[in-house]
Amino acid sequence: MTKKNQSCAFRTSIGGQALIEGILMRGPKKQAIVCRTRDGLVEKIEDIKLDKEKHPILGWPFIRGCAIFLDSMYKGMQALTYSASLIPEDEQAEPDKLDKWISDHFPAEKAQKLIISVAVVLGIALSLLLFIFLPTLIVGFIKPLTANYVIRNLSEGVLKVVILLIYMKLCTRVSDVQRLFSYHGAEHKTIFCYEHGKELTVENVRTESRFHPRCGTSFLLVVIVVSILVNSVVLLDNSFARMGCHLLLLPVVVGISYEINRWCGRHDNIVSAALSAPGKWLQRITTNEPDDGMIECAIRAMELVIPEEKGLDEWGK
Repeated sequence: MTKKNQSCAFRTSIGGQALIEGILMRGPKKQAIVCRTRDGLVEKIEDIKLDKEKHPILGWPFIRGCAIFLDSMYKGMQALTYSASLIPEDEQAEPDKLDKWISDHFPAEKAQKLIISVAVVLGIALSLLLFIFLPTLIVGFIKPLTANYVIRNLSEGVLKVVILLIYMKLCTRVSDVQRLFSYHGAEHKTIFCYEHGKELTVENVRTESRFHPRCGTSFLLVVIVVSILVNSVVLLDNSFARMGCHLLLLPVVVGISYEINRWCGRHDNIVSAALSAPGKWLQRITTNEPDDGMIECAIRAMELVIPEEKGLDEWGK
């Protein structure tokens, strides 16, 4: 795709997530889940209730990043659970012991919420283990890298990137994840097609790029880079004390990273291109070219969340 084609006169705030044989699209007023089943496309539409309307502080710059991140994780896990429930029973995996125990001891609706909450907590715990505790611990054992705080901080940051790349690469070896990444590609292509003002058809969407600058993948890399800068204030030798400080500074890192991503989404210049480039490179791992059926899912999900009022979904509003 040429540079001209990648430039969009309109940038939408509509974002998506790949699901199991489906797509979640989230607009300014509602979100839609569209999944492909044996019986055709299944649609689920929900109104969006913004926490910042009840608690305005959650919409403040640098605070909104953490609120949006946690909300996206929970809503994303809800959508994944729903898409998994649409898989035919003979193809579904057996629930693990914890999920089974929760299902046996709580009413169905409460059990589902608990299972999703546990999954979110475990996901956050795994992220903290991989990207805070493990890098800090490993670098702490390598004496030459602890010679001064600058080298140590940079080494921890580089190790975080290496761990992220290895993790993503291992995910691509799982066939189900490969299909998930193809739906991810369909999501990006559809959003690009909408931003370019083209009719949402399979033919038009297919010609678009699968590398989108406002992707959550880009956010992950920005978080790592920002963490290197923010954690430079930690002047401690003890690895466990460093872990504690990194954990305390995490909301600051997430808040700053969100504002950087938000700024990049609203601008088209050398700085925004440079900041978006690493995330687009990483998308070569996390997105695949979709088939026509996946694109149809993404198009339908997009159609369901485009607001009636033109421009209401403009990025940054």
